[in-house]
Amino acid sequence: MTTLTVLIAAKTDVTADVCALELQATDGQPLPAFTAGAHIDVHLSDGLIRQYSLYGAPSDLSRYRLAVLREPTSRGGSLGVHALQAGQTLTISAPRNAFPLAASGGALLLGGGIGLTPLLAMAEQLHADGRAFQLHLSVRSRDRLPLAAHLAAVPWAAQVVVHVDDEPATALDIAAVLRAASPDTHAYACGPAGYIAWARAAVQAAGWSDDRWHSESFTPPAINHSADGPFEIELARTKRVITVAADQTAVQALDAAGVAVSTSCEQGICGTCLTTVLGGTPDHRDAYLTDDELAAGHCFLPCVSRSRTARLVVDL
Repeated sequence: MTTLTVLIAAKTDVTADVCALELQATDGQPLPAFTAGAHIDVHLSDGLIRQYSLYGAPSDLSRYRLAVLREPTSRGGSLGVHALQAGQTLTISAPRNAFPLAASGGALLLGGGIGLTPLLAMAEQLHADGRAFQLHLSVRSRDRLPLAAHLAAVPWAAQVVVHVDDEPATALDIAAVLRAASPDTHAYACGPAGYIAWARAAVQAAGWSDDRWHSESFTPPAINHSADGPFEIELARTKRVITVAADQTAVQALDAAGVAVSTSCEQGICGTCLTTVLGGTPDHRDAYLTDDELAAGHCFLPCVSRSRTARLVVDL
């Protein structure tokens, strides 16, 4: 996986719990291109790798912009980011996108809290392309509105509507918003799992087709293990075959057999354990691979994914 070293050019606390970072190339050159909705892997201390969406305009490659919510109950990633300081260097991945904009049509952008970050990049791209959109942002209280100054300064600020839980007059009537949308509008939702489920239910109730729904959650997908069964992994380089029990992950089985696979999140989010598949059909259960990568079946994340066939042949 390609990595690059960047400079933390600026760090700003934008709320009591959210910091914003601006990252620049150490040599002053433009950073790798990205598309709206993309994220990067951020390498932190103790081998932690975490994913954060880019919220800046895709046309601005002089910097990458991140906003990170501090979560005391997290596994250390957000706390590690909040401990960073301007002037430090940081290792990141090249951007990748599992949450892209559709090629055409208008957009209804639905953000829950810090879930606004990829939607900001989408809004920038939609504005640049002259496509219709609205951004609806839901927050618990006004003082927890991330990037409020940024939102007020963008040229498309009139298309932003903020909904605050403790301000009933601002409540989001999502059914009315969906009814008013044109037939070519797509919905894009990002935020906590509960927010995604709520928005998804509303879109379905409004009769929107599945191809007009797009989402990205900051929490791993729920996995039903009730039908899990054993399968085999064949290591292509040695022809060794390892059995993965029904109550084991592939990573656990490989580790027990003395086969080291690098891991970080162990939740199917970060991509650290990404492994090439040479034979068989993976049962994908991650939130990392793009739709095209899922359909191709040429790789899988052994920390959560399994096999639809009796055996997977992998490049190990």
